[in-house]
Amino acid sequence: MEFWVNQTFNGVSYAALLFLLGGGLTLIFGVMKIVNIAHGSFYLVGGYLGVALVAATGNFYLALLGAALAVAAGGVILERVFLRAVEGDDLRQMLLTMGIALFFQDACLLVWGGDPFNLRGPAYFAQSVKLGGFTFPILRLFMIAAAGVLFVVLWWFQEKTRAGAMVRAAIDNAEMTEALGINVPILKMAVFGLGAFLAGVAGVVGSAFMGIYPGLDFEILPYAFVVVIVGGMGSLSGAFVAALVLGLLDNFGKALFPEISYFTLFAPMAIVLAFRPTGLFGRA
Repeated sequence: MEFWVNQTFNGVSYAALLFLLGGGLTLIFGVMKIVNIAHGSFYLVGGYLGVALVAATGNFYLALLGAALAVAAGGVILERVFLRAVEGDDLRQMLLTMGIALFFQDACLLVWGGDPFNLRGPAYFAQSVKLGGFTFPILRLFMIAAAGVLFVVLWWFQEKTRAGAMVRAAIDNAEMTEALGINVPILKMAVFGLGAFLAGVAGVVGSAFMGIYPGLDFEILPYAFVVVIVGGMGSLSGAFVAALVLGLLDNFGKALFPEISYFTLFAPMAIVLAFRPTGLFGRA
C-alpha cells in the first residue's frame, strides 16, 4: 500500500511540473501555431535566473516572480523582433527557434558554467508532512499547489473573461478574429509572453526539485510536446489532464518497468494520435 501511495503522490507532483511547462507551450502552439523549440530554453533560463536571484535576495518567492517576469519579457521581445517576421512559415520558425535555443544554451553555459545547481528554497521545503502513516515532502506539496492555483486562474481567464474569449477566438480562427477588430498581433505577443512566464515558473520550481544544468532544456522539451499533443493544442484543461496522466505513467513506468520507461511515456501519445489526432481536448 505504501508503495502505491508514494508513487502516486510522486507522479502527481511531477505532473504539476509538467503542467507548468506544457501549459505555456500549449497556449503558444494553439494560438500562434509555432513549434517553439526554444520553450525548453525558457525553462532553463528561468531556473538559472532563479538560482541567481535566490543567491542575491535570499527570498525564494521574490526570485520566482522576478525570474518568471524576466523570462516573459524576453519571450515578448523574441516574438516581436524575430518570430513575427517568419509567421506562417513552419520550417523557418522551427529553424529560428532551434537557433534561439542553442544561443540560450551557450549563453547559460558561458555565464553559469557547466556545473549543476540546486536552488535553495525556504527551509521548510526540506521538511515533510505526515498524514495517516504516510510522509509527503512539502516541496512536492508546494509544486502541486502552485500548479493547481495557476490552472484555476488561467482557466478562469480563458473561459470567463473577455480577453480569454479573444484568445479562444484566435485559436479557432485568427483571420475572422482580426476582422472583428481584435488586434491579433498584440494578442499573440501577450500569449507568447504568458507561455514564457509559465515556463519560467516551471524552471524555478524545477531547479528546486531536481536541479538545473546545461542540456536540461532539450531533455525536458519532449515532455512538454507530449503534454501538448496528448491534451490538444490550445486547451489548458487538456494540458492539465495530459500532464496528470503522463506524470503518473512516467513515475510508475520508471518504478515498475525501468527498461521501457520511455515507452510508457510516449506510448499514450502514439495511441492518442492514432485515434484522436487533435488530442483529448483539441478541436479540428
